[in-house]
Amino acid sequence: MFSGPGLKLGRVMGIPIFVNWSWVLIFFLFTVMLESQFSTEHPGWTPTQHWGLAALASLLLFGSVLFHELGHSTVALRYKIPVLSITLFVFGGVAAIAREPERPLQEFNIAIAGPATSLLLAGIFYGLALPFSPNSMFAATAMLLAYLNALLAVFNLVPGFPLDGGRILRSIIWAKNKNFNRATQLASRSGQVVAYILIALGIAVALLEGDWVSGVWWVFIGWFLLTAAKQSYAQVAVQRVLDGLRAADVMTSELPMIDRSISLEDYVQEVLRTGRRAHLVLGNNELVGMISLQDVHGIPRHEWPSTSIQATMVPIDRIQWVQADEPAMKILERMQSTNVYQMPVLRDGQVVGMVSRDAMLRVIQTRLQFERFAHA
Repeated sequence: MFSGPGLKLGRVMGIPIFVNWSWVLIFFLFTVMLESQFSTEHPGWTPTQHWGLAALASLLLFGSVLFHELGHSTVALRYKIPVLSITLFVFGGVAAIAREPERPLQEFNIAIAGPATSLLLAGIFYGLALPFSPNSMFAATAMLLAYLNALLAVFNLVPGFPLDGGRILRSIIWAKNKNFNRATQLASRSGQVVAYILIALGIAVALLEGDWVSGVWWVFIGWFLLTAAKQSYAQVAVQRVLDGLRAADVMTSELPMIDRSISLEDYVQEVLRTGRRAHLVLGNNELVGMISLQDVHGIPRHEWPSTSIQATMVPIDRIQWVQADEPAMKILERMQSTNVYQMPVLRDGQVVGMVSRDAMLRVIQTRLQFERFAHA
């Protein structure tokens, strides 16, 4: 659901780490909440100590969330499943993997690794706190983090897809009925049930107990889980309708071409006139690159008349090609992970067509619509 939006912090194990802008909000709210808790439980500390430890605990908590996602990622990489990114956001973290596991046991091990990592951290923080006085700042912070990591593990084990518990449930159903799509459908439904329970719980807490902050928080978590569960099921539906299709089935054999010497101004006019969003670029009647409307977006409007296509195009050695027999779902995943909208199709080393996200979306919509008609 998240593909690395926000601020890039760096890489861990070669995986890009991002912080979504929503994290700023939750960091602030957690710091305020923890400051209030420290003030109540340890009135002898100074305000500076309350706020300082609250901010430190919030940072360490999100470091723990990152460690949780690295647990998933480590096992995924062991199964040679690429991890595209890890993103911290308002409700925790997401490790985006390039493809689904191939077997139920892989799914189970990847899913269980996150809660196991959080429980390990809980034990470490608990052990660090034991030698110190419970009223010391170090012990109080360590015990709090032990509790929060244990809570993180337990919550993620709730059997609501796409939480870790939901993925564990999917792996069990998958192993039993040997049908990945059916297992995802059932696990997604369990996620929606859990989401509605959380939403109802939030409303009850707000209305019956008058705790609007906690109530709204549970409603938001439930809404997020509901959205994620529906999106996960939709993704499986896409995999189902694209199953068996190859690049040659979804490509257009029309190959719009344009000379590298024309300006971006003229190129945009050509796009507006024909509606074709991508063109192969020719130089001396030879293929030298590719350009799309997306490539023009980064060029200031006033520079279009004086900028040639050659200065903006993707050179031939950087074009992302697909083979005519490459599975359509794999192509769509490549497009999403590389933020590319069109790819030329090769057969025996010759360009035979162009595949685009728009074309694949039309195929998906048509096939889903036909399925609804067929089952009506």
